[in-house]
Formats: sequence, structure tokens, C-alpha cells
Amino acid sequence: MPITPVTIVHLELIAPDQLRPKAGRPEWGVVRVPAPLPELNRFFYTAVGGDWYWIDRLGWTYQDWLKYLNRPELHTWLVTVGGVPAGYFELEMQADGNIEIAYFGLLPAVVGEGLGGWALTRAVQECWATGAQRIWMHTCNLDHPAALANYLARGFREFKRETKYEDLPPRPTGPWPGARD
Repeated sequence: MPITPVTIVHLELIAPDQLRPKAGRPEWGVVRVPAPLPELNRFFYTAVGGDWYWIDRLGWTYQDWLKYLNRPELHTWLVTVGGVPAGYFELEMQADGNIEIAYFGLLPAVVGEGLGGWALTRAVQECWATGAQRIWMHTCNLDHPAALANYLARGFREFKRETKYEDLPPRPTGPWPGARD
């Protein structure tokens, strides 16, 4: 696999009034997943991230997923359109009052409709509602081309930038092995 430079951008909001919300549509919703569901998170991880080199967790077993999800500090939320799952976000509460938006993304079929800005608004609102002192997330140059612009448009500001070098396949895997062949 070729060595690829990956530029990671770390972003934060440190006060609720920094959020620049995006209005939604009546058919858009979010709902918290009440219990760990490894199948659900793995589905979204592969379906959302398959085009963007989300590969770190592809080798995880069911037990790995369950161990990750079965922690009181981790909450999974579904983004829905007309009641149908369309994306997700994972919020990880941290001991210092920070909340990380650990994963955030939409299914390819709904990208480009403005849902991402609204879903990020809702993720941030849920963080503040749980008492966050600071909200942070990161993205990289391998993510969807509109991801960073969406985060900045919602009021996030960059606090750190770093470059790492990764062994990556020549192209993203898609949502399952062979999906792009």
C-alpha cells in the first residue's frame, strides 16, 4: 500500500453562542439509540465511511464493537429523514467536561441536501444540553470534500493541525468488500 500524507484538522467550540445553526426540514429528525447495537454502528461506519478511508475498525469483531459501545460515556444518535435512518453521530463524554463528536456522517444517498449542516447543529445542541464545557471533533483531507466547510460554517474553529503518514489502499473500500469493483 502506498504511504499517504493525511492532514488532520482538530476543531472546537468553547461556548454555545459560537454555534451558527442551520435550519432543518420538518421530516428531518434525530433520535438517541438507547442501547449498544454493534450491528447498527458498524453499518453506519462502513456505509458512511466506505468512500472516505474509514478503515481502522473494519477488522473489529462483534465483541470489539460491543466493548466500544457499551460505555456510559458514549452515545449514538441516528439522523433520520421521514423516519428512515440517513446518518449518525457518536458523542463521547470525557472526564474534563469535553464532548468529542467522535464520528459524524450521512449515507451517500442524502449527501448534498443540506442535511449535514442541520445534523451537525443537532449534534452540537445535544452536547451543550448534556453540560459540555467544550465540544471538539476532527476531520482530515481524506474526508468528504464538504466536511471541513460544514464544520467551519457551524462555528467550529481550528485549534490544531497535524500531518501523519498512513499505509492506505489505493482507493477507499466502499461500504463492503468489492463494492467498488
